[in-house]
Amino acid sequence: MSKVILISQVPLPYSHIGSWTTLYKNYFASNHKIDFLICKQPEYYFDNVKYGIVKSTFKLKIEKRVSKNKYVIYLNELKKILVENSEEKFIIQVIDNHGLVEPLNNFLIKFNLRKRCYLQFFYHGFTPFHENFHGRFFYEAVDEMIVLTNDSYLAHKNYYTILPCRFSVLHNGIDTNKFFKISESEKQKLKSELGFKAKKIFVWCSQDRPKKGLNLILDAWKRIYLQHSDCELLVIGAEKKATSEGVHYLGKIPNDDLPKYFQISDVYLFPVLWHEGFGLSLIEALHCGNYCIASAIGGVPEVLQYGKLGKLIENPHFIQSWSDAIEDYLSNNTTLFEVPKNLYSTQSWCQGMNVIIENAKFNLS
Repeated sequence: MSKVILISQVPLPYSHIGSWTTLYKNYFASNHKIDFLICKQPEYYFDNVKYGIVKSTFKLKIEKRVSKNKYVIYLNELKKILVENSEEKFIIQVIDNHGLVEPLNNFLIKFNLRKRCYLQFFYHGFTPFHENFHGRFFYEAVDEMIVLTNDSYLAHKNYYTILPCRFSVLHNGIDTNKFFKISESEKQKLKSELGFKAKKIFVWCSQDRPKKGLNLILDAWKRIYLQHSDCELLVIGAEKKATSEGVHYLGKIPNDDLPKYFQISDVYLFPVLWHEGFGLSLIEALHCGNYCIASAIGGVPEVLQYGKLGKLIENPHFIQSWSDAIEDYLSNNTTLFEVPKNLYSTQSWCQGMNVIIENAKFNLS
């Protein structure tokens, strides 16, 4: 029977906000199939997996400098596991750490271990990240790429002249026991408790970076508020830029408090200006009953099922596109969609991960 090793560049469990770290935290709390976890010292341990703790000792710092390989401390822990389990075959999972793949593959070849291992690379972006010709080594080094959407796979397939590895798709998943739609009476009560009285509430939630498109929404909002002063815009995750009528800057909100702000809102605005891999906040808001207006970029169209689950903005860099979409919603020219509870759920993600691991074990057998 093959064993599974996860190599993580951050300690797991991870105390800070992170989409894939949250996914794995939920996975380790379920019927998971990972046997070993190689990472830095966490604040506490998952109790159902064996750890290989990465410690940066003086000796290892020297070894890292001499070898010019910053991943040597991870590879040393990996070697211990492989040597102690010399009769086993292994699935090795790497998450978003592109730089680890080449030294990992070279290490396995050097010690005649490559045939015993199946390398899975989980990619949480969207577009190809290596130049076509010189990136060939990467896709020859891994056995399988796991991407967030089928559209991401197509972007890779259409870009690379040679793409020799297997691909699988694993959509992100959220905790639908936290993010869910409440009744209209509960919504009005919660809205009052939080101090909001507007007829319609819009929300934007992200890190305050230009590629997240907040400035577009603020400019569009000035036009909207002139005609609809009974609306409010909640900005979560960004500091106050300027005083704007009908805009409330809530700053950073703890993850555990986020569901109630999505539950009192009516429309979620997702104006990303880059090739978003998936968009966890988008599906969190969707499950809380929001009508979603989002950029048609990257993996977003697939997440919203190409417009079946929300409004896609084909020209997201145009302010007019956003003001028109918001005006269209306020004029009742939109349809709200019922979202199945298991769609993009933690449970479906865990099930999908187990299928991917079982398929890899079959390939190794």
